[in-house]
Amino acid sequence: VYVLIAVGAVMMCVGFLGCYGAIQESQCLLGTFFTCLVVLFACEVAAGIWGFINRDTISTELINFYDAAYIKAVDPVDTPTRQAASKIMVAFHNTLECCGKEDDNPLFLNVQASLCPNKKEESQSCHIKLRDLFTEKLHVVGLAALAIAVIMVFEMIFTMVLCCAIRNAATAY
Repeated sequence: VYVLIAVGAVMMCVGFLGCYGAIQESQCLLGTFFTCLVVLFACEVAAGIWGFINRDTISTELINFYDAAYIKAVDPVDTPTRQAASKIMVAFHNTLECCGKEDDNPLFLNVQASLCPNKKEESQSCHIKLRDLFTEKLHVVGLAALAIAVIMVFEMIFTMVLCCAIRNAATAY
């Protein structure tokens, strides 16, 4: 979560650089924006390659995270940790359309209705769904990454075109 917050903050700053540079018609700000885009693009490509190579490790870590949330969510004592874990479990269950680990834990059966609000009759184990996400659905993740990469390439092209147009307009005076 902290990594996502940090990435979001960096992206906001980079976006601000691009917008402010375009408004002020500043080659320096647009050049900095372009450099940041190139660095972010390289990081995304590296992260994508690393994620593809380590997809089994990532799925195992995600399953471990799910299991940790599962243990906290079935705790009979109502605490803020349990409430947060319950929200995480609901997000997992709604997103993956699964419910539980198929272990028939009595504590889970007590809270199953609140943790699996959209449960279907034939719900699969979330462990199976998480493994499938990184094996069978990998092409969908790859297409999403490719779409983001194409958008970033166009951003870099348009930034350079705008920067060159500003430079040419400045030399025309």
